[in-house]
Amino acid sequence: MLNYIALRYNAVMNPGPPDLTDAEYRALAELRHQIRRFLHFSEQAARSIGIEPQQHQLLLALRGLPPGVEPTVGELAERLQLQHHSTVELLDRAEAHGLVERQRSRVDRRQVLVRLTERGAAVLRELSLVHRAQLQSTGPRLVQALAALLGRIGPEAAASDGEAGHGQGETWVQPSRG
Repeated sequence: MLNYIALRYNAVMNPGPPDLTDAEYRALAELRHQIRRFLHFSEQAARSIGIEPQQHQLLLALRGLPPGVEPTVGELAERLQLQHHSTVELLDRAEAHGLVERQRSRVDRRQVLVRLTERGAAVLRELSLVHRAQLQSTGPRLVQALAALLGRIGPEAAASDGEAGHGQGETWVQPSRG
């Protein structure tokens, strides 16, 4: 009986999130569609110049590291959301194509640091230019889809300290497994 009372109290006091409207489902679907369109473009652009899409992501993650962040295998694995061994395999392939180089850290010999080669930097620049042009063309649709989902883009939603990606202030919602 006591368990029933506790469950009933929790259900009344914490009813959970409100259900989604049809418009919210459409907005989620449109956002996913626009993201997939951009990712498809990105994958095709990488393949068109002879590299794997994952290699392009690696080059961009490496070049786009925040100031003061060491380009270690572990950091790249986190940025790419890959396991350490998968990142090592990706680095092996990128190094074989002359896109990156690895070297031991002078400070901590256990650490392996990664850097772009001239070829890697040139490939990344070429891809980044076409990606920027694509975003200038299709970005407004992506922004519209996101704005429709959020209902608005206000100063608090757009505010950023410029250091995104290291978990500061991020809240990740996990799907429930009902």
